[in-house]
Amino acid sequence: MFDATIRRTPRPQEVARMTTEEFRESFLLHDILNLGKIHGHFTDLDRLVIGGAVPVTPLELANHKETGHSFFLEARELGVLNVGGPGVVHAGGQTFHLDRLDVAYVARGTRHVSFESKDPTQAARFVFLSCPAHTVFPSAMMKCADAAAVTLGETALANRRTIRKFIHADGLKSCQLVLGFTELAEGSVWNTFPPHTHNRRTEIYFYFDLGDRVLAHFAGTPSATRHLFVHNEQAALSPAWSVHAGCGFGNYRFLWAMAGANQTFDDMDAVKLGDLR
Repeated sequence: MFDATIRRTPRPQEVARMTTEEFRESFLLHDILNLGKIHGHFTDLDRLVIGGAVPVTPLELANHKETGHSFFLEARELGVLNVGGPGVVHAGGQTFHLDRLDVAYVARGTRHVSFESKDPTQAARFVFLSCPAHTVFPSAMMKCADAAAVTLGETALANRRTIRKFIHADGLKSCQLVLGFTELAEGSVWNTFPPHTHNRRTEIYFYFDLGDRVLAHFAGTPSATRHLFVHNEQAALSPAWSVHAGCGFGNYRFLWAMAGANQTFDDMDAVKLGDLR
């Protein structure tokens, strides 16, 4: 079986009363990438699943009873980002060779998915996101250099960053999954700031390339924010009502993935800085 935990997210009024430990237990995921294993988390955020595979020998993505189907992707789609050494994703009859920062999309209905490292001494580190899908789009991959890139922010405000979009309306086609990653320029530390919410979609951030540095991730309603201290290769869950922004001790990258009512990247509700509490 696919080794996974189940995460149920609380309501905003419950979050306001939580202790630090209770808040971390609800919104921080810290055991995604484990050498030689596949491990993941099922969430109630638009039924998103986040998981990781670090193959020493090939690893098969097995089913889990939480899917409610006979195999994992019978009614789901999957996006995969490699943050480690060169690796291979086998998806049905297709093979995708993913170098570091490349992405693969795997279609609904793909019965067999497996992960492999080209060199087990420099193992691939696959992070994957999955959500329900009602339409089949072709499995495909995209090199990092081919992703749509948009640079935003200002060095003077410490938020100069490049957003790289892989799975989206004008890239790798999907039913509802949207996925990419953001990388901050040297000297910049703030991401997605000023923050926003998007009531029509939920989101997950997976922070990587932090090294031994720490990052403060901000969540909660705009009028009652909370924070998580996040370390390398940890993830933060973001319900539709929550802001999601971070500030690190040095630059870093983070994977973002969304699912919900649409795939419109700019469909968000901006929060005024003066309204944050």
